[in-house]
Amino acid sequence: MSEPERILELTRAVHDVASDKIQEIKRVTGTTRILSLNALIEATRAGEAGKGFAVVANEVKNVSTSIDSITQSLEGELSSTIADLMNLGETLIGQLRGSRLADLALNMIEIIDRNLYERSCDVRWWATDSAMVDCLADATPAATAFASKRLGVILDSYTVYLDLWVVDANGRVVATGRPDRYPRAVGTDVSREAWFQNAMATADGTEFAMADISSVGALDGALVATYATAIRAGGDVNGEPLGALGIFFDWRPQADGVVKGVRLRPEEKERTRCLLIDANRKVLASSDGNGILSETIRLETGSTDMGSYVDEVGRIVGFAATPGYETYEGMGWYGVIIQLPS
Repeated sequence: MSEPERILELTRAVHDVASDKIQEIKRVTGTTRILSLNALIEATRAGEAGKGFAVVANEVKNVSTSIDSITQSLEGELSSTIADLMNLGETLIGQLRGSRLADLALNMIEIIDRNLYERSCDVRWWATDSAMVDCLADATPAATAFASKRLGVILDSYTVYLDLWVVDANGRVVATGRPDRYPRAVGTDVSREAWFQNAMATADGTEFAMADISSVGALDGALVATYATAIRAGGDVNGEPLGALGIFFDWRPQADGVVKGVRLRPEEKERTRCLLIDANRKVLASSDGNGILSETIRLETGSTDMGSYVDEVGRIVGFAATPGYETYEGMGWYGVIIQLPS
C-alpha cells in the first residue's frame, strides 16, 4: 500500500472512531437526561424536602443538554472536515495512479519506438548489400539464389523477423530468406502494397517506408510490422531504384513481451489491461490477448500527448503518444493502460 493510500485509510479509521465515540457520548447524555427527569419527578413528589434536590437535577439536565449541543456541533464539523479530507485524499490518489499509468504507458510506447527504429536501420543497411543489388541488377538464377542464401544468413542472426523479401521494380518478389518455410512468398505480386510503392518513391537511401501492423497471407497470416526501402544501383545512396527490400518484423511475440511485461503490482494485474493502439485507435497488442486488429477503443486525449483520466465507468486510463526515436518519427501510435478500481 502506498503512503497516500495509507493516509486515506487512517483518515477513514479516524472517521469511524470519532463517529463511534460521538454515538457513545450521545447515549450517555441521553441516559443522563432520563435520570435528571426521574430525579425531578421524585423531587416534586417529596414536596418541600425535595426542592434542593430538584435544583441539582435541573442543573444536571442543563449540563446534559449543553453536552448534547456540543456533541452535535462536533459531529457536524468533524464529519464535514473528514469528508473533505477523504475526498481530497481520493482525488490525490486518483491523480497519482493516473500519473503512474501514464508513465507506464509512455515506457511501453518508447520500448516499441526504439525497437522499430532498429528495424528502420536494418532495412536501409541490408538494401545496400551487394547480394541484394546484384539480384536485381543481374537478375540471373545464380544471383537470385545467392541473395536468397544471404537473406537466410541474416535471418539466422536476426530472429525477430519472419522473412525478408527482394522485390523487383514491377512489384514481384524474386528472392526470400525462408523459401522452405514460406514457399508462397516467391512470385507474390506486391505492386499494390503501400509499403512497396512508398519504398520505390523514396528520394534516396536514407529514407524508408513503413506500414501499420497487418496480416500477410504469404507468411501464413502472421501479424507483421513491415519496413521497406529501395534497393539502388551500385548500393549507392543516390543510385537509381532497381526494386525494393521488404522486411517483416514478427509483431506478436515482440509486442506481447512489451504489453505483458509492464511492471504492475500483483494485485493490479487482474484488473489492468495494457494496450498498444494505432493512430485510428485500433488495438495492435493487448495484455489479455483480445481485440487485436478487431477492436477500436475510445481514447480521450484532450489534445495532449500524455495524460490520464477516469472514464464513464470509473476506470483509470493512462495514455502516451509515440514520441519517436532518432530518425524514426513514429506512426501516431499510443500506449494505453486501463485499470479498474480496486
